[in-house]
Amino acid sequence: MTSQETSKHRTVLLKETIDGLNLNAKSIVIDCTFGGGGHSLEICRRHPDAKIIALDQDRSVFERAKTNFERENCNLAFMNANFRDLSKLNFPNDSVDAILFDLGLSSDQLENSGRGFSFSRNEPLLMTLKENPSPEDLTAREMVNTWEEKNLADVIYGYGEERFARRIAKAIAVARQEKEIQTTTDLVKIIEGAVPAAYRRGRIHFATRTFQALRIAVNDELGALSAGLAGGFEKLKPGGRMAVISFHSLEDRIVKNFYKKEKTEDKAILINKKPITPSEKEVMENPRARSAKLRILEKKQQNETSQLKTL
Repeated sequence: MTSQETSKHRTVLLKETIDGLNLNAKSIVIDCTFGGGGHSLEICRRHPDAKIIALDQDRSVFERAKTNFERENCNLAFMNANFRDLSKLNFPNDSVDAILFDLGLSSDQLENSGRGFSFSRNEPLLMTLKENPSPEDLTAREMVNTWEEKNLADVIYGYGEERFARRIAKAIAVARQEKEIQTTTDLVKIIEGAVPAAYRRGRIHFATRTFQALRIAVNDELGALSAGLAGGFEKLKPGGRMAVISFHSLEDRIVKNFYKKEKTEDKAILINKKPITPSEKEVMENPRARSAKLRILEKKQQNETSQLKTL
């Protein structure tokens, strides 16, 4: 997909997220997962004078979306960075009004990156979120061809919650003895032969969980999330809000536990005690939204904390 082509990404929980961030005309916002740019664009339209710092480790996503922002005359600065490094970025602590994480992979990355995220396309088995990975960067091809069978099974089960993880890992180990596993099609055929026929006919594609697990491992997504939440909370102003949209239970558990910790330590307020989920209408229009969960946290004002401690 070239920079001139139109993004096909559909932003999940758009209204609920922007409403929940409680922004004003002069807000400073960090969009930690720019992706298709949908959340940032909605902020621009509602609050043209707000300052948005958009992060993404895939530079190409900004090239695809930037014409939309030029039309809106947005105050947006793009940074080619991973949100795990928020604590290292040049923003003072307690300086940002809102921080947003949308942890879903954009439709453009799934379908048009050419890096092997989708099991429905025949692409090199990379699965890295970096547009131009270096030879030192881990790839899914390296994992399936060199990692021990037990380690593969642990990753597929632990990150993908795949009940046939051991069978799939064993099939990968056998297949790579004959020839290197190089493409998504190679891997899909191996998975197809490893799982029961009834599983192959299930509602969810039989390769979904394995592909998810490999992508999470390649990009250390759960480690990055933990670091990003901590770093983002440091940057947040007292009274500022953090919104996180997660798409599977491992991510949601990390977010839930982080929020609970900050609340227990009297540093934050939970804006929604239960996660906000998409409406039936949104799921019908965008099936990829079905597993989304939105949690919003507000950093306590310093005087709120001190007053509570004296009661």
